[in-house]
Amino acid sequence: MSKSHPDLLERHRTTLDDAVAAVRGRYHHSAFPESPSRSVYGEDAAARGRAAFEALLDRDFPLSGPGERGRVATERSPYGPELGVGYPHADPDALLASSRRALASWRRVPLDVRTGVCLEILDRLNRRSFEMAHAVRHTTGQSFVMAFQAGGPHAQDRGLEAVALAHDLITHYAGESRWEKPRRRGGPITMAKRYTARGRGVGLVIGCNTFPTWNSYPALFANLVTGNTSIVKPHPGAVLPLAITVSVARDVLTEQGLDPDTVLLAAEAPEDRLAADLATRPETRLVDFTGSTEFGDWLEEHARQAFVSTEKAGTNTVVVDSTDAYRPMLANLAHSLALYSGQMCTTPQNVYVPAGGVATDEGHRSAEEFAADLAAAVSEVAADPARLVGVLGAVVNDGVRERVDAVADLGEVLLAPTAPAHPEFPEAVVRTPALVRLGARDRDVYGREHFGPVSFVITTADTDESLRLFGETVAERGAITASVYSTSEDVLERAEEAAMEAGVNLSANLTGEVFVNQSAAFSDLHGSGANPAATSSLTDPRFVAGRFDFVQARKHV
Repeated sequence: MSKSHPDLLERHRTTLDDAVAAVRGRYHHSAFPESPSRSVYGEDAAARGRAAFEALLDRDFPLSGPGERGRVATERSPYGPELGVGYPHADPDALLASSRRALASWRRVPLDVRTGVCLEILDRLNRRSFEMAHAVRHTTGQSFVMAFQAGGPHAQDRGLEAVALAHDLITHYAGESRWEKPRRRGGPITMAKRYTARGRGVGLVIGCNTFPTWNSYPALFANLVTGNTSIVKPHPGAVLPLAITVSVARDVLTEQGLDPDTVLLAAEAPEDRLAADLATRPETRLVDFTGSTEFGDWLEEHARQAFVSTEKAGTNTVVVDSTDAYRPMLANLAHSLALYSGQMCTTPQNVYVPAGGVATDEGHRSAEEFAADLAAAVSEVAADPARLVGVLGAVVNDGVRERVDAVADLGEVLLAPTAPAHPEFPEAVVRTPALVRLGARDRDVYGREHFGPVSFVITTADTDESLRLFGETVAERGAITASVYSTSEDVLERAEEAAMEAGVNLSANLTGEVFVNQSAAFSDLHGSGANPAATSSLTDPRFVAGRFDFVQARKHV
């Protein structure tokens, strides 16, 4: 490392200390402001960010890669235009060889230096949040505000959370000790011992199409702090956000006199199957993946040489028993179903309601009335032009569009999807959420995942059956979120027991501005690792601890 550069950890010491305290305390904390406000980011930040994004379009991205085999351009905005950005077409052999060479030196870099490098990368990414917002928006279909928040500050907070947790885990134990064993005769036996956290090796971070930064940053930054290199393999439809990230990381590494190949971009042509190739190579020791259950299961089965962390999806569930805030409950549920057109791994899919209906502050509502009221609430969200732009966004790919367009094959359609025109982007692919009514017997339908704006209102015999089906389907297929509405303490306690048994995080009686499909950095665990939807929470101790081993050296004094 060049000695001429300032100590990055000391520059960002307050940021790290505050984050470590927040991780330990699990209270509200955010190091990076989530509001795209001029007063926060500067008067010209929005214009500069948009100009920076537009300057990247229809040309080669300013990044080279080892063993480059030409360029690949694979992204088309869900809002219409092709991005036309060319990335280095990755050669897997060259990527792995370069990453292994960088690993030899990165492992020897002191923990505090690695941590400081990561904090500087995050700081620079935050300064480019408007540019990143446009990149995320036009690769995922998120609305601009959501893309700014989830793709920028919220993702950066998640990366910082991983940095803080990793640094705290390693420094929690002494790095050196003086060991003395008394003897009856003569002085004690004295030894000096050193304990070094050794990274596992080359890490592969496989990005997803819907949340390329939010889902990738925890793995990327946990890898780096714990002494591992990272090959970042974006989804072909969402390369730009991670290309910007890799570029920033390489700039910081270079400036610090460190090997920039510590972080590499692995862009691929659609037919390459690069993720499967890299994930199963013996050189790859860490694999992180967010995406389909099928490929996640395949990785867990075949990447046996690596520490594999997957986040898939499943049958996210809502159990409705009773409520003393009927309209706020409906509004909260409707927003949760409509947010980003249901294209979140946390979006509710199965809504269980007892055949005897629901007791509410507006009187008793039959199961049929509840279903109709929920459909009306979702329709209200979808019919508002402002919410169309700010909440629904656009459909990310053909698979989601085909799935929602075929809902009539699944059951009785309570609310059919529509394809409204987007007021800003005429070519945008937009679908409003669909609701389908099912019975408890239709488990072959609701017992599997239907990713996108498709949800089911499922009539059960009673709340007992709702809780039983909730636990069984989550145990079988997994879930990231679960929710319950009830005025009964007994039902709430049994719901928490069912969630504990199934291994899923539970929210109760959400009626305000907190939604079940949102996850707060430093406090909420995203996934649990206790059901088939995820092998760990994004930033729990196990997620980080699996990336390094302590190795001891000792000698007589």
